[in-house]
Amino acid sequence: MHITPNTTKSNLPRPGLRRSRVQEGRPYPLGATWDGLGVNFAIFSANATKVELCIFDAEGKTELERIELPEYTNEVFHGYLPEARPGMTYGYRVHGPYEPDAGHRFNPNKLLLDPYAKQHLGAVKWNDALFGYTIGHADGDLSFDERDSAAFVPKCRVVDSAFTWGDERRPRVSWERTIFYETHVKGFTQRHPAVAEADRGKFSGLMNREIVDYIRSLGVTSVELLPIHAFVDDSYLVEKGLRNYWGYNSIGFFAPDPRYLAGPFVNEFKEFVSAFHHAGLEVILDVVYNHTAEGNENGPTLSFKGIDNATYYRLLPDQKRYYINDTGTGNTVNTSHPRVMQMVTDSLRYWAGEMRVDGFRFDLATILAREPTGFSEESSFLHACQQDPLLSEVKMIAEPWDCGPGGYQVGRFPPGWAEWNDGYRDTIRSYWRGDEGQVPAVANKISASADIFDQRGRKPWASVNFITAHDGFTLHDLVCYNDKHNEANGEDNRDGHSHNLSNNYGAEGPTDDPEITDTRYRQLRNLFATLLFSRGTPMILAGDEFARTQGGNNNAYAQDNEIGWIDWHVTGESRNLAKFVQKLIMLRQSLPMLRRGKFLHGTFDEELGVKDVAWITPAGTEFEQENWDDTGARCFGVLLDGRAQSTGIRRAGTDATMLIVMNAHDDVVNFTLPAANGGLRWRAVIDTNLPDREELVPFEFGTQYMATGRSFLVFMLEPEDGADASPDAARSFAYVSEALARAAGDRLPI
Repeated sequence: MHITPNTTKSNLPRPGLRRSRVQEGRPYPLGATWDGLGVNFAIFSANATKVELCIFDAEGKTELERIELPEYTNEVFHGYLPEARPGMTYGYRVHGPYEPDAGHRFNPNKLLLDPYAKQHLGAVKWNDALFGYTIGHADGDLSFDERDSAAFVPKCRVVDSAFTWGDERRPRVSWERTIFYETHVKGFTQRHPAVAEADRGKFSGLMNREIVDYIRSLGVTSVELLPIHAFVDDSYLVEKGLRNYWGYNSIGFFAPDPRYLAGPFVNEFKEFVSAFHHAGLEVILDVVYNHTAEGNENGPTLSFKGIDNATYYRLLPDQKRYYINDTGTGNTVNTSHPRVMQMVTDSLRYWAGEMRVDGFRFDLATILAREPTGFSEESSFLHACQQDPLLSEVKMIAEPWDCGPGGYQVGRFPPGWAEWNDGYRDTIRSYWRGDEGQVPAVANKISASADIFDQRGRKPWASVNFITAHDGFTLHDLVCYNDKHNEANGEDNRDGHSHNLSNNYGAEGPTDDPEITDTRYRQLRNLFATLLFSRGTPMILAGDEFARTQGGNNNAYAQDNEIGWIDWHVTGESRNLAKFVQKLIMLRQSLPMLRRGKFLHGTFDEELGVKDVAWITPAGTEFEQENWDDTGARCFGVLLDGRAQSTGIRRAGTDATMLIVMNAHDDVVNFTLPAANGGLRWRAVIDTNLPDREELVPFEFGTQYMATGRSFLVFMLEPEDGADASPDAARSFAYVSEALARAAGDRLPI
């Protein structure tokens, strides 16, 4: 069906609409740009025939004026309004053919959001008028709907970007010291007792002094926020009384979602960034450029679909009515088109430059690197980011998979990128659960997955190690539930992963059994210690450090309520866990050995006469092949020799030598502490069975240390005295002593 809607209601004169003086303006920059005298409007469409700018009252309820953009240059419609000012509320109506079979879905009866809008006003109100076709019509999406959608869509607002940053500076945390802390604007602040009611769930709430002090004192360096771009609550969720809580349903890539603003100005986000930067904390945004909230051919027309559907989305080559769905959400953004790629990179530059964020985590990042032939390390998106002078300096983190063919691409993103390592998550979960045959895999993962990432000059930090994230069980629930409990999602517990690699240790959910509780908390300490003493970049899910729960829900994407929000009323046991995590972070930052920029391979260096890592049996001997082949093995040691080469320069290292012992057996293992060159004896730093130990307890070589069932141990080699002693090793030894003392004395505001 082909419809050229030249006589739709949108073209008819509207009584009461005034006419502004419009000038030609410029085709750049795209969006609505205030220059101090007026506003330039520019919008791209390769296939539209006419674009009307619609001006609304301040509340976005009444359309006051409709202005045709007078010029069309390089596929950009543009015009300049000298009378316009910041705060003006607007939207677009775009004319062109309605021909779904050819990929065109223009319908000027539908008010559209500017893809480059810096601020949105209001939210989507689900109504049949939002759809370009007539719901229930026999021709389905081939039909044409003439109802005006303006009353049901958000509006755009012109912004004044002026902001005084003062002496704010980016923290520029090195990758080697980076510790990510993944959280949610609303979930983190909604129940915090120190946050005022008006600031809960807002950027202003994150600026609360107690919030900032807590994050800073915990020791993490980089706060990663779940999506804050303007997004839409799916209609099927709204019908069930739920919300798209996580926000992975974007509709505007330049605008913060209005629900996170306490006031009328987007500069609130800048104030938040400035506050975090002054505290030495980085801000990382989780961004969703792989799809939009407009869904497939049966979805609403809110923005891109009505502006230039055939350009913005990947359509089936031989059936352009339908969408390629590599995202599993109905549509896929077409980053192969230069203008769509420009929109994505312009958005990234806006947030990294104008808003001064420190990096991005890309949801389903494989999508962005797809060309018509599939994923490519030489894709235009990856090239654009690599050569951009601003984007090449911020942190770029990929979720390296999508739902399309060949979608799993862990390890294939180019140098400069970090990647979520789901293999680390699954391996560490399996090992501590007590599964057989996990020791070789654990040895690989705690060495930063060298088999995957040690290529093209990449460093261990390229592996973002995590055990939990927003998607799945919290760490507490991982040790409290054998099965998911997603009944609140309204899908009869069918949603969410069933392969959780979890263990409840004798009771499903809460229990008063002290033995079970003791085991659970020790396992939490084991998991945290493993994460923070592994090579790579650790990521912590906010609230895990004090054992937050979602009641066994492992897919809380729609739970904008007490299930999804963090409960800040913690028990004494949970507070002790948080203090233990704080101590682990202090120790990690005090030990250069854990942050070395070299992968661990266990090969013998003939010139230096040392191995970078040796794998130790409970008998205190080095692993032989039979030990690697023993599927029943669950206890082993990791000897990190501080004398191994630490950089590309061929010389002996001078860091402290460390011994890590991991025991996933459910019973005690007598572990013989091996002799080590360059030191006098071992000093116990961490024992997850004795989490409150503050001193470095000495143990002689050959001592049989009773490693409690399910425990994680760290020992540090006490350096020799005399001229041959390493000053750096002695310094690390002192730093660790100081860190333990500081951790014991530091207040954690929780």
